[in-house]
Amino acid sequence: MQRVLAKRIIPCLDVHDGRTTRGQQFGRAEAGELTDVGDPVELAVRYDAEGADELVFYDITATAHGRATMRDVIERVAERCFMPLTVGGGVRTLDDVKALFDAGADKVSINSGAVADPDLLRAAADHYGAQAVVLSIDAKRQGDGGWRVFVAGGRRDTGLDLLAWAVRGAELGAGEIVLNSIDGDGMRTGYDLAATRAVARAVDVPVVASGGAGSIEHMRAVLVEGEADAALAAGVFHRRELTVPQVKRALAAAGVPVRLA
Repeated sequence: MQRVLAKRIIPCLDVHDGRTTRGQQFGRAEAGELTDVGDPVELAVRYDAEGADELVFYDITATAHGRATMRDVIERVAERCFMPLTVGGGVRTLDDVKALFDAGADKVSINSGAVADPDLLRAAADHYGAQAVVLSIDAKRQGDGGWRVFVAGGRRDTGLDLLAWAVRGAELGAGEIVLNSIDGDGMRTGYDLAATRAVARAVDVPVVASGGAGSIEHMRAVLVEGEADAALAAGVFHRRELTVPQVKRALAAAGVPVRLA
């Protein structure tokens, strides 16, 4: 009998200056486009207690401003939580990867650093295993119906085609891909189902959908029609509009395989 893998529900914390923030379409802190939604450690403890499958942290300004990633936040969360932690932001070298693992990360997410130096993915996978290396991709829909890859907090167009870059990233050693829709980020209008499905069919590693979650139906749709392995959400969880147990119960009732606490 074929084994059915459980779909994952993953809260995401975008951290700026040690605080969890939310914006729309990769809003900029320096432009006052972000809203403070709480202490990242307190939020992490809450999601751990609720039964989140994983937790993702992004230092959303690390790449743009060249700051080090929030190591002390991760250390404090790792001391109090048991769910796997994925951490990204400003990861440019193997030393950056090592520092995050030393702080308590279970997976390290690489975005702009991988575009600048694709061999970083291979080096990280060789040292820590592909299962611990995540390629995070920020993508924006183009007029021709395709998608292009952006970096530096969604501010710079790389000219890379989304599907080609996803395939290359998996070949280089990324064991998972997080697809961030710049168009959908914070808009609460639903994930980009077409982009998620296209990436999921192009690679043989798990794909996590991100950007656009506004309802349980959005999560169901991306996990089923979008063929994602996991749904990542931020604002709806931070504001308690939805809870992880509520989402999982509804998904299970709809026939989506999830891990219930």
